[in-house]
Amino acid sequence: MSQRPVTSNTDGRLNLEQQRKRAKELLSQLKTQDPAATLSQAQWQVARQLGFSSWPKLKAHVDALDFAARHPGFDASDEARTTHWRCGSDIAHTLKVAGFKGRFRMLTDPLCMGPVRDLPRQAFHDMRGAFISRAFAMDETDTTRRVVDEYTQLQTLASAEHSVLWCEADAYDQLFLIRALAGLEQAPPRLELIEVDRIPGVERFIGIGQLAPDVLAWLWPQRRVIDDDAVHLAKQAWAAYCDSSPIALAQLAHAEHTALPLMAPALLRQLQELPGLEDGLSLTERLALTYIAEAGPVAFGRVFAELMAKREPLPFLGDMMFHALLRPLIDGAQPLLLETEAHLPWPQRRLALTPLGSEVLSGNANWIAHTQSERWVGGVCTRPGEAHWALDRHLKPVWRER
Repeated sequence: MSQRPVTSNTDGRLNLEQQRKRAKELLSQLKTQDPAATLSQAQWQVARQLGFSSWPKLKAHVDALDFAARHPGFDASDEARTTHWRCGSDIAHTLKVAGFKGRFRMLTDPLCMGPVRDLPRQAFHDMRGAFISRAFAMDETDTTRRVVDEYTQLQTLASAEHSVLWCEADAYDQLFLIRALAGLEQAPPRLELIEVDRIPGVERFIGIGQLAPDVLAWLWPQRRVIDDDAVHLAKQAWAAYCDSSPIALAQLAHAEHTALPLMAPALLRQLQELPGLEDGLSLTERLALTYIAEAGPVAFGRVFAELMAKREPLPFLGDMMFHALLRPLIDGAQPLLLETEAHLPWPQRRLALTPLGSEVLSGNANWIAHTQSERWVGGVCTRPGEAHWALDRHLKPVWRER
């Protein structure tokens, strides 16, 4: 099959939108020979024609050229010895595109899910490794090794020459921030924080990972020094989060804290993952069931997209995390959700409420009386058939007898 020749390029500039159009045109040609051909295959061929080993490599090159053209004088004032810390890898590439020179480190442990208890170091690593591997169907040995490696790297925060924490306002990020600071005896001389809960011009800000290199460059001068007050507050918050009672956590969540101003709203949202007093549902579960009840049988992935785009007040979940949180509502002996088309990837499977799901959503039944799964919010555990902590309509924890 003859392929469209690469457009002549003499000045080194590339237009990504033009390359996307070329890939779509090429896909039409590929499908004449193989109906199963995909856009990613066409994009790979376009990238190879232009001298790149993959489409992401092509995109990274175009991003870097575009940023350099818009900001010819920008020079990130970080240094090679600067360490940029994040709770995931979502900005690693973007920082490089923007010209940042320091190392990138991350703590990917989703502390907003599963048991988080105050245990000796190795026991804590084992607990988190076991949970992550079980929740996301990952090899436990490899997972625990990564957990140990990341937490070991986090210990260097106390002695690092210059560290910058990049955080947003949700529970995933704020719990990462709390955990990072709680491990310090006092604030290091050059520990800085960039945290943000909104971006001008962004209608619904989900997270730093969605931002262009230009915006990371704009955020850089807004970083502030972490002081001993912030470290002390983080220690309090971490102890409260690991406690088997949510009382201290609720007190922090309902207050204001100038040392870490975005912490309380995130803790309050995390507190709402406790079972509701009347229906036994977490806020995530309640939002999902409500949308499914309104939309009828609907694709699993569509439910996640709806919550992230509109209904979740403080988005903190990735798609796999959302999938893991909803599995107990599907897999139990008395499920709240019926999942069909199981032969498809999970985002394409359709979800509908069972009769029990409708009863629980309306408040006529309590989910805790029917589930066989235990649930954790930090150190607070809710076990089937046992008395447990729940959240009332005022978002205050109360002890509920079974």
